[in-house]
Amino acid sequence: MKPTVIGMDIAKHVFQLHAVMAQTGEIQRIKLKRNQVIEFFTRREPSLVVMEACGSAHCWARQLMSLGHDVKLIAPRSVRPFVLRNKTDAADARAIWTAAQQPDARFVAVKTEAQQAILALHRLRAQLMKFRIMQTNALRGLLYEFGEVLPEGYRAFADNISACLARVADRLPGLLVDSLREQWTRVQAIDGEIAVLERRLAQAFRNNEDCRKLSDSPGVGLLTATAMAAAIGDARNFKSGREFAAWLGLVPRQIGTGGRVRQLGLSKRGDTYLRTLLMHGARSVVLRGKHSDWVDALLSRRPFNVAVAAVANKLARTIWAVLAHTDRYQPVQAAGLTN
Repeated sequence: MKPTVIGMDIAKHVFQLHAVMAQTGEIQRIKLKRNQVIEFFTRREPSLVVMEACGSAHCWARQLMSLGHDVKLIAPRSVRPFVLRNKTDAADARAIWTAAQQPDARFVAVKTEAQQAILALHRLRAQLMKFRIMQTNALRGLLYEFGEVLPEGYRAFADNISACLARVADRLPGLLVDSLREQWTRVQAIDGEIAVLERRLAQAFRNNEDCRKLSDSPGVGLLTATAMAAAIGDARNFKSGREFAAWLGLVPRQIGTGGRVRQLGLSKRGDTYLRTLLMHGARSVVLRGKHSDWVDALLSRRPFNVAVAAVANKLARTIWAVLAHTDRYQPVQAAGLTN
């Protein structure tokens, strides 16, 4: 007998459940407070619990799985079409239940605490990177107003900012120069915090076999290996490397009518951060020239960015193959990336 499917809309304080009893067809709509959830599912027979993949969903999924329930996290994109009228907690729970019955529903692997911790470090680093860019751009723009042009790129900026501040110290008001130097001090502090996070990611990299396997692939470094291993979870949740590449948004969008289908640019669905890492890795592979005749032929007939996107797609498929199977990366089998 199939287990009862429960659609569960989670929140900070109030949880809404929607279920249809498998034996009787009775519809149940249950509202629970946060401290009642575990007690309710402890008494409940093993069921299939479906939640949207949103904040705290992985934490709740691990707790319910420890109680013997089967838990699936469904992508919000799959739920949205089934919220028909007013958007309420009860309507969301019903939409989750309905979406889980669809054959093309997309589910997200439940992550462990260790995987979530790695992704949290990546988010903290990405936030600090944004702060650093904002601070350096502000310095660059302010100094440009006084005729000082600083080079693009953080490393070149860091090499020239001290000399620039020394040049303007004699002709600009001291209160401004002091403020600019304080701004640069804040940037250096952020740079130090980024370095600390990268050392922690490097430690996690050394302790994770999947990360070390991924690093053998061209275009995959510390950041890409740790982020991919943590975000994918169990690679066998994807049927193929192509499905994984589609999950990352590295396949063309399609539009068609009357039997004619047109392929457009990249769909850019899925995790922007992961896709960006793969694009940077693919660009590195293409620029360094350590690639196969397939890439050379692609560059000869297609624009550079199109070739980079194609290599990123192949990198995604390679990553899936390495994680889905026990073998390490084999250059001969990964035709298209290396000779």
